[in-house]
Amino acid sequence: MSIALTTPISDSVIKALKVGDTVTISGQIYAGRDAVLPKLVKLAGQGQAEARGIPLRGGVMFHSAVSVAGVGPTSSNKPEIESSIGPLSAFGVKLHLGKGALRPETIRLLAENNAVFAVIPPVTAILKHLTERIETAAFPEEGMEALHRLWVRGYPAIIAAARGESLL
Repeated sequence: MSIALTTPISDSVIKALKVGDTVTISGQIYAGRDAVLPKLVKLAGQGQAEARGIPLRGGVMFHSAVSVAGVGPTSSNKPEIESSIGPLSAFGVKLHLGKGALRPETIRLLAENNAVFAVIPPVTAILKHLTERIETAAFPEEGMEALHRLWVRGYPAIIAAARGESLL
């Protein structure tokens, strides 16, 4: 059973979460990665985040870029991102979303600030599970960019364009 979280998230809700819980998140969240998170830490440190319309208390920070292709987690253990987790937690962010293992020091900072980190599995993890066999079909010199033949089972997809209409 999944735990439904709505932003802003209270301290008591965070205290009740434990490793292995599955959650769904609703409400306003922020997405940022390598370039902007250090800038956000600086802005919050100057007391300017709230004044710029970026309330952090009870917030969620998704380690992601946003493009026309969509959103997806980036590695949270990149130095510019991981170094922002402790300070942003101290400024009130309660939940950090991304992927990858964090250093023990970062995990300690999360605990000290009553904040948590949740992973969003990248689609590649789901598709890997649903891929039964892979072989190189052509151009092996291209390595991972070679032409591959895949045997799949139950790949999920959304039709994005049909009959002259597009979701994007």
